[in-house]
Amino acid sequence: MATADVTQAGALSFEFDLAAATVRELNERLHRVDPERPGGRVLVRNPGGKHAIAVGLDAPYEVEIAGHVGYYCAGMNKLASVRVGGNCGVGVAENMMSGAVVVEGSASQSAGASGRGGLLVIHGDASARCGISLKGLDVVVRGSVGHLSAFMAQRGCLVVCGDAGEALGDSLYEARIYVRGSVAGLGADCVEKEVRGEHLAEVSELLARAGIDDVDPGEFRRYGSARRLYNFHVENLGSY
Repeated sequence: MATADVTQAGALSFEFDLAAATVRELNERLHRVDPERPGGRVLVRNPGGKHAIAVGLDAPYEVEIAGHVGYYCAGMNKLASVRVGGNCGVGVAENMMSGAVVVEGSASQSAGASGRGGLLVIHGDASARCGISLKGLDVVVRGSVGHLSAFMAQRGCLVVCGDAGEALGDSLYEARIYVRGSVAGLGADCVEKEVRGEHLAEVSELLARAGIDDVDPGEFRRYGSARRLYNFHVENLGSY
């Protein structure tokens, strides 16, 4: 399933079998960028749930990981497109700068935490704290998200095609949240807001970039900050 952000076609530049090589060897190879021919298409076989696969990339690689991964896959990603052909552990695409990360399965806690740019797509469900402290990353989840998702999110978008858990958007700043299903509960200072034309266009664009064409953008509700916690007020003491 290709998207406008992640295209993995063409000949392989190289491949790694993590049943025979180490994650350190893989990452060291990915960090050796040829300035004349940066990036390339890379296939990673037998990831076996190993941690920190394809972290800190700083070139326009197209990395396809054929299986499940552990913690912090594609963390600090910059420019690269990374596709995980399975589920992933805690902190996928943490502190991502740009590029795209696509998870074909489900994600554990803190997916996209502190992400500053680019696109993270999760085609399954995401666990608790999805998109916490967003600083510009856009996150699209085909399934549902757990509690405290978008906690303290500052910029960027979280689009949830399924349901959301408790305390959605707690202590939210200027990030936008769109949920198609039910919301178990809103966090401090998070409120439902009107969906205007600009928001419908934003959801449509993000779904298109994520390669999700069977979901109606008009079915989403929007949530954002009520801006009551931007400045200290003694009457709000219990909310801080």
